[in-house]
Amino acid sequence: MASGIFAGRSKTAESLMKSLKSTTLLLLPGLVLFLAFLVLPLANIVDESLRLFEPGRIGSAKDAPYTLANYAEILQPSYLIYFAETFKFGILSSLIALVVSFPIAYGVARQNNPFWRKLAVGFLIGMMFLSTLVRVNALQLTFGPTGYAQFIAGLLDVSPSGRFYTEMVVTFGLLHYLIPISALTLIGTIQNLNPRLVEASQVLGASRLASHLSITLPLCIPGLVSAFLISFTLCLSAFVVPMILGKGKVLFVSNLIYARFSEIANYPSGSAVAITMLVVALITIYALTWMVSKWHGDLK
Repeated sequence: MASGIFAGRSKTAESLMKSLKSTTLLLLPGLVLFLAFLVLPLANIVDESLRLFEPGRIGSAKDAPYTLANYAEILQPSYLIYFAETFKFGILSSLIALVVSFPIAYGVARQNNPFWRKLAVGFLIGMMFLSTLVRVNALQLTFGPTGYAQFIAGLLDVSPSGRFYTEMVVTFGLLHYLIPISALTLIGTIQNLNPRLVEASQVLGASRLASHLSITLPLCIPGLVSAFLISFTLCLSAFVVPMILGKGKVLFVSNLIYARFSEIANYPSGSAVAITMLVVALITIYALTWMVSKWHGDLK
C-alpha cells in the first residue's frame, strides 16, 4: 500500500517536472526578447542618465563619473513646463475622448444589424491604424492658413496664430486617434452589459437618461478606466502631433527628449528626462487605477 502511494507521488512529481520544463521552454524565447529589447536598453538608459556630460562630446565618455546633476536639472522651471504641458493635454484629451467615444461605442454595441456593426468596427480599426503623418498633415491643412483657420478663429474671436488656437489644434490631433481607440475599448465592455437592466429600470419609471446614469455608467467604470489609461499613455508618448501642430508653442516631454538626444547630443540629460517621465507616468497611472478601483469598490 505504501509502495503504491510512493509510486503515485513519484509519477506526479515527474509529470510536474515535465510540465515545468515545457512551460520554461515556451517562455524562454519571449523572456530572451524581453531582456534583449526592453530590460537591457532600459538599464543602459539608466546608466547613461547618471553619467556626467562633457560639452562638445556625443553622449558621455565610458569612464565618465556618476552624478545626479542630470536629475537635479529637471527641477528647473524650464523643464517642468514640458511635464505640465504633457500632463495637461493628456488628461484633457483623454477625458474628451471618453465623452465623445462612449456614445459611439454604445451605438455600435447595441446595433442590431450585424453588417453595420462590422462596418463601424472596421472603420474604427482603420482610423486607428491610419498613418500619424497622414492624419497630422490632414489636420494641418484643414485647420491651417489654407483651410478653415480664419473662419474658426473668427467664430471663437481668437488669433489663428495665437496659443489658444494652437492648443485647440493639438487637441484635435490627439483626439483623432484617441477616439477610435477609446471606442474600440468600450465596445467590449458595453456588449457584456445586460440591456434588460436598463429596460427594467425604465419599466419601473426611470427615464432613459437616469437609467444610463445609474446603471450603464457605473457598470462601465472598468472599461472607462481602461480607455482613459490607454488614451492617457498614448498622449504621454505623443511626438509627431505636438511637433508639427504645436508650431513650437506646444511641446511635450517627448519633444524635449528628442532635442536632448539629437540636437545637442546630450545623452545623459535626455536619458534622465526619459527615466523621470517613465517613473512619473507609472506612478500617475498606478495612483489613478488605485483611486478608481477603491471608489468603485466602495460603490459596490
